[in-house]
Amino acid sequence: MRLNNGFDISASALTAQRLRLDVVASNIANANTTRGELVNGKWVPYTRKLVELQSRNPDAFQDILNQKITEKTGQGVRVSQIYNDPTPYKTVYDPTNPDADENGNVQMPNVDIMKEMVDMISASRSYEANVTALNASKNMVTKSLEIGK
Repeated sequence: MRLNNGFDISASALTAQRLRLDVVASNIANANTTRGELVNGKWVPYTRKLVELQSRNPDAFQDILNQKITEKTGQGVRVSQIYNDPTPYKTVYDPTNPDADENGNVQMPNVDIMKEMVDMISASRSYEANVTALNASKNMVTKSLEIGK
């Protein structure tokens, strides 16, 4: 096992959680954006984005063989995709809104602030846990270097 293997794993997780926090911040910032994207000449509301994480484990035989030869035990995590939430948009009655239809209804984004806050807390806790793991790895390396004194 390499000495910096724990650093690599924690660093990949920190990067993934930071991206997750950025996506949550974007969702919160656009929670009331009724003109998020122009589709076929018509404006549609902002669509909530979600992050999918995946382990970096190799799939091919050659990758597994190379992993065993170089003694890499862990690869960490990566963002496999950022995708749109398939839940339907919310409809709000607001006839004064310039985006209202003939019945006075406005299509609002499918962003729920409470869900975003839960995702934000989850991502920040995961980030903190990975910082703790990174510091623990750093302390272990430091202590192992002090053995020879």
